[in-house]
Amino acid sequence: MEYPRSYSSSSSSSHYFNNHLQEEEERLNSVTSLNYSQSHYHPSTAAYHHCLATLKGHTSSYVSSLTLSGNFLYTGSSDREIRSWDRSLLQSEFDHHSSSAANMVLAGKDLHKAVGFKRSFGAYWLSKQGAVKSLVVQSDMLFSAHQDHKIRVWKIRSHDNEAHNQKCTRVATLPTLGDRATKVLIPKNHVQIRRHKKSTWVHHVDTVSVLALSGDGALLYSVSWDRTIKIWRIRDFTCLESVNNAHEDAINAMAVSTDGLVYSGSADKKIKVWKRVEEEKKHILVDILEKHNSGINALALSCDETLLYSGACDRSILVWEKRETVEEEEGGGGGYNGKMVVVGKLKGHTKSILCLAVVCDLVCSGSADKTIRVWRKGNNNNEYSCLAVLEGHNGPVKCLTAVVDDGDPCDEGSSFLVYSGSLDCDVKVWKIFVPPL
Repeated sequence: MEYPRSYSSSSSSSHYFNNHLQEEEERLNSVTSLNYSQSHYHPSTAAYHHCLATLKGHTSSYVSSLTLSGNFLYTGSSDREIRSWDRSLLQSEFDHHSSSAANMVLAGKDLHKAVGFKRSFGAYWLSKQGAVKSLVVQSDMLFSAHQDHKIRVWKIRSHDNEAHNQKCTRVATLPTLGDRATKVLIPKNHVQIRRHKKSTWVHHVDTVSVLALSGDGALLYSVSWDRTIKIWRIRDFTCLESVNNAHEDAINAMAVSTDGLVYSGSADKKIKVWKRVEEEKKHILVDILEKHNSGINALALSCDETLLYSGACDRSILVWEKRETVEEEEGGGGGYNGKMVVVGKLKGHTKSILCLAVVCDLVCSGSADKTIRVWRKGNNNNEYSCLAVLEGHNGPVKCLTAVVDDGDPCDEGSSFLVYSGSLDCDVKVWKIFVPPL
């Protein structure tokens, strides 16, 4: 099984964490997590939750990535398999069931495309090589990042004019043959990747760990264990830029804001903030965030993008807030310069934080301790409470996504759906009811 490069369960890592956590706790605001003792558990503010379904389509490999698009959930696994699940069918079948159920799918023999049939919950298809590490959807295109250093592009279509039956065909592999051909003949396009080996700068030369889209959907960002950040134009799949040696170690996490800022988190314990300079058509480093004691595994932005959440192997989630410029503070409209400060720390997980997801004012965190915690930001940015601890996975929780449950409106609170993927090979669907503040 492949963990993020910064993940470790060894005794030496535990010793490292214990030595440094006490110093970190003294410096940062910490928040006690949900505890079922009388002194910490407040029924009036706790979230009510239950597991709607356990999806068992990935039977022989762990679930490494997932994403939502419309009525579909897409999941990727370590055995190169990508599955689509019709959320509307899942809802109708499992609204009154908390037990697990198998994913009933059929697929064709062609490894490049697969068809979901009527009354099945979805479809699956395979890439030829490489565990699936990240998935994003833009319109009718699905982008998948792989351990074999490639990014694959899939065209999604309805099958037999039925919206819940999907057909998917691979249309490109990045970098494309044309992109490689135009770069390979020019010596300046070659970069040193090992002592006696070079490659063109459009290639990732190690696992592609995370994908993200720009706010306008025109650009695809990719980060890799090869320590680079690459920017791709979706219209023609051309690689526009490569930020080489962006970090000192493998890059495991990324978040992209609608105003063009790129946040990258690495096993080198640092989060870096990058800003695109339009005149030069390249990204420059504007800030380095250093508060974690171990490698960063997950990043997520708040809905208004004023806060950044970072999860790491030190078992903590740090809350970063944008720092206003002097001009803004004096009413001069100076604009955000990329600087951030720590305003809080969420504690409660007993092992590494592996993934984060944000929906409305909730922050969901998945951990190697096999649990998911749901946190809510109060009226003050520095105040957080842990509303629920979701238990049920038998392995570390590797990926998360969450969405408002529009199908269950309630005047006395809000309802959310959380989707989690784990190293136990299962995908779980959770329903959470959150009372008003």
